[in-house]
Amino acid sequence: MQKEVIQNAKTVLQAVELGAKELGVSAEKVTYTVMQEPSKGFLGIGANEAIVKVVYELTPADRAEGFIKTVLVNMGINAETSSVIEEEGATISVTGENMGLLIGRHGDVLDSLQYLATLAANKGLKDYYRITVDVEGYRAKRREALQLLARRMAEKAVKYDRSFALEPMSAYERRIIHSEVQGIKGVSTYSVGTDTERKVIVCPDNKMKKNTAAKEKQNQNQSKN
Repeated sequence: MQKEVIQNAKTVLQAVELGAKELGVSAEKVTYTVMQEPSKGFLGIGANEAIVKVVYELTPADRAEGFIKTVLVNMGINAETSSVIEEEGATISVTGENMGLLIGRHGDVLDSLQYLATLAANKGLKDYYRITVDVEGYRAKRREALQLLARRMAEKAVKYDRSFALEPMSAYERRIIHSEVQGIKGVSTYSVGTDTERKVIVCPDNKMKKNTAAKEKQNQNQSKN
């Protein structure tokens, strides 16, 4: 997918630079075709400007950011977007006022927006291109909150020698919990439930071993039957 514009100027270089500016990118990122070379004419009479077709090939990040901008316009939200290209993907940040509507409860709206932006970015691609969408630094704040929650629940699991079930979370947030608890001695985690109701269980290691043994015994009985 590409964007293109026809531009004219006194020189080909000027026409290319003007065309790139209109497309919103630097001149180094475009290709161009000279449709008419500039000519001086005779004594200034019959002079012609250069006419150039400037083309920019949209990247997956461009498509994702363009999709997000369209959503913002349709929702009537006045906000700015910016992209940071990373290894095998990009992070698109959205900044503005009253961004709560775009985040939703525990980031559910933000996760949906990220999912749709990822679909837009990967349309027609063979290799997966990762897109992360962040709003006013929400991802980092949420990560810190989840890490704190994981440590607090791990302490309670050990102190009271019992398991605690957290609220349903996305796969991304569950991974944060699992990763944080992994480094805490005497406590483990596992996930239960399906789809949007899947949640993390934080439990003492001794109960984790009992659960594992019970599951293995159940599987053995089922295989005999």
